[in-house]
Amino acid sequence: RLVGAFVELHIEQGRGLADLDRPIALCSGIWPHGRWRLTVDGEANHAGTTRLGDRRDPMLVLAEAVTQARRQAQAVDGVATVGRVRVAPNASNAIAERVDVWLDARAPDGGRLDGLVDGWKRAAHATAVKHGCRATLVPESRSAAVQFDAGLRERLSRTLAHGSDPLPELPTAAGHDAGVLADHVPAAMLLVRNPTGVSHSCDERAETDDCVAGVRALADTLETLACG
Repeated sequence: RLVGAFVELHIEQGRGLADLDRPIALCSGIWPHGRWRLTVDGEANHAGTTRLGDRRDPMLVLAEAVTQARRQAQAVDGVATVGRVRVAPNASNAIAERVDVWLDARAPDGGRLDGLVDGWKRAAHATAVKHGCRATLVPESRSAAVQFDAGLRERLSRTLAHGSDPLPELPTAAGHDAGVLADHVPAAMLLVRNPTGVSHSCDERAETDDCVAGVRALADTLETLACG
């Protein structure tokens, strides 16, 4: 094996460190997560001449699917997002014929993730039947939970501890390179405080002092690993 260990330094994509008022942390692992596509088939028709009772409108199923995603996530202490929708024929004066909805779901463990998605699927099917539509759910991707190497984490924790003040450990629900490589080599992650918790946005940032603390922690880690 050419790679002895992999350690990734990354800004935290959340508010865990900000809430703890700490500049850096070890990442304990990555939540399981995945994406599913819900297709709802209805009937295209005229927006002005079709009575409400005669409609088979998949947009009504979409509206309920968005709110159900949040309800199901809250029930398992997870997160769920509907961030992408495709509507056909996508005309302002026509009832939609078909809607594709993408769900991004994440949870602390695989069982709770399954419960979230299964609950969402059942709710979508029930709503589709209510409105004369048909709903089909297709999984598009899924990543299992990752627990970073316990021995490597312990070694980093000892290296980076300051006296009696241990380095905090936090999980993340975001995917990372270290999570991909964890199946092949001992892997670990160092997180740098994000003062706002905002991510995937131009407002994502870290303070200079915290970035320096992260770089120093990574340098100390590499020195420890290289020198034994």
